Amino acid sequence: MKTVLHHGKIYVERDAFAQAMLIEDGVIRAVGTDEEVLAAAGKDAEVIDCEGKTVIPGLNDSHQHMLGIGMRMAQVKISDVTSVDELVERTKRFIAEHPETCKNGINASGWNQDLFVDGKRVPNRHDLDRISTEIPIVLQRVCGHVAVTNTKVIEMLGLGPASPQFPGGTFEFGADGYPNGVFTENAVGYAKSVIPVYTEEQYESMFLSGMDYAVAHGITSVQSNDAGMAMDIPRALRMLHAVYDGGMGTLRYRHQVCCKTLADYEQFLASDEYKKRDELYDEWLTLGPLKLFKDGSLGARTALMRHEYHDDPGNYGVESLSDGLQEAFCAMADAHGMQVVTHVIGDAAVEKTINAYEKVLHGGKNPLRHALIHCQITDRPQLERIAKLGLLTYYQPIFLDYDIHTVYDRVGAELASTSYAFRTLEELGGPVAYSSDAPVENCNPFPNIYCAVTRQDKTGFPPEGLFPEERVDVETAIDAYTLGSAYAEFAEQVKGRIKPGYYADLVVLDHDIFTCAPRDIMDILPVLTMVGGKIAYKR
Repeated sequence: MKTVLHHGKIYVERDAFAQAMLIEDGVIRAVGTDEEVLAAAGKDAEVIDCEGKTVIPGLNDSHQHMLGIGMRMAQVKISDVTSVDELVERTKRFIAEHPETCKNGINASGWNQDLFVDGKRVPNRHDLDRISTEIPIVLQRVCGHVAVTNTKVIEMLGLGPASPQFPGGTFEFGADGYPNGVFTENAVGYAKSVIPVYTEEQYESMFLSGMDYAVAHGITSVQSNDAGMAMDIPRALRMLHAVYDGGMGTLRYRHQVCCKTLADYEQFLASDEYKKRDELYDEWLTLGPLKLFKDGSLGARTALMRHEYHDDPGNYGVESLSDGLQEAFCAMADAHGMQVVTHVIGDAAVEKTINAYEKVLHGGKNPLRHALIHCQITDRPQLERIAKLGLLTYYQPIFLDYDIHTVYDRVGAELASTSYAFRTLEELGGPVAYSSDAPVENCNPFPNIYCAVTRQDKTGFPPEGLFPEERVDVETAIDAYTLGSAYAEFAEQVKGRIKPGYYADLVVLDHDIFTCAPRDIMDILPVLTMVGGKIAYKR
């Protein structure tokens, strides 16, 4: 089957546009003028008129949590609550309206104390006890690195004044010496463990909902950490196989697999899933890297810093993974030829992870394309090291929408000036990919591109942008979201461009992203999303 898209403004590469393309068997066969492509297609081709609209390669989200997107859609919405009281009342109402869903407990995420108008304080167990004392309740902060629980969870975990801390995480104590319901980093997983998991059918339904939302916003590929995160590894792998074997996959999916211990990783490497990956996976469903967590988040003040937080003296953040264990993971991955991607936000986490990677590089090169996810707080020497070693960086420009308002308070002006250094790292030659970290942020790529181009929040603050010298142009942002993300998964020869030989993954936009006002980029939406030459979404 041949398909022609014509009468379009098709982005080929910087300063190069075409009118039409020919697609056959899911692959782009020709790109050129309307006359050239229509003549090459012949009479039997299906023809789609782009009506002069702009066409770009399909967006490739290099790090997110697809199942988490669907789970967030099925949970109580708490991302926009503006007070502790509203958090309590909205959750109470959700439980009342969904008694069967919540009868064994409730776990949701999205609150952000910096949006609260009643003192910007983190909730505690006493607040959540107003929701219920009968069922366990775990409400995670938007970043996922802090959670608050009711007293029921603390009782179910058997915690008391003398209880030891969990490795790589903490639970806080109140003035009465009893746990106050605030958990951080690895301890969050223990809090969530008391709530029964969903059935595989429920997980699958939520995953499909998340995938539908993604393609409707121009996402054609995701590199997603669900295995070992939202679900245990065997169940997650089994579910994804069922989705794709059943023909329900509408975008391309690459696993980022999270193993908590070396024993977990050894078990994974010994499994048929890993050893027979060439037989079990294809260009739609791919087994990708090992995913590690080195620290927490800036908003929760758990990102690992070399110097104490400016607005919290004595706090250097939380180290989720020890240096020794991190180096052991990297050595094991290197022995098996497996890529490693690591969550790093604070400058200490960045430094320690560069050091761990450097020990397994080959002749100073990075053939396995080990990567830094987030890489928010950096100084100039770190950026130069990252580029020199060829380490990949998966940036989330959309984080600026919130962090613009907190980064000075957290780390000070000097360190802030060399952080979120999108342009500097590109100019130094460091490979860069863009992503959303959804559901921490919305997976819609266009607000993300807007933040990269303007360095402003969604209201246009600050007018000149945060350190405007780090702004990038639209072409750079699109390339990072397409070709850069393809490079992150060793697919740059078949993804990320509209050229002959590349997958027919593309998006037709309702406005011209190259000529519209920067402020309008965030409002762009697809009118058509195509993956492998098939229409995955049409408005």
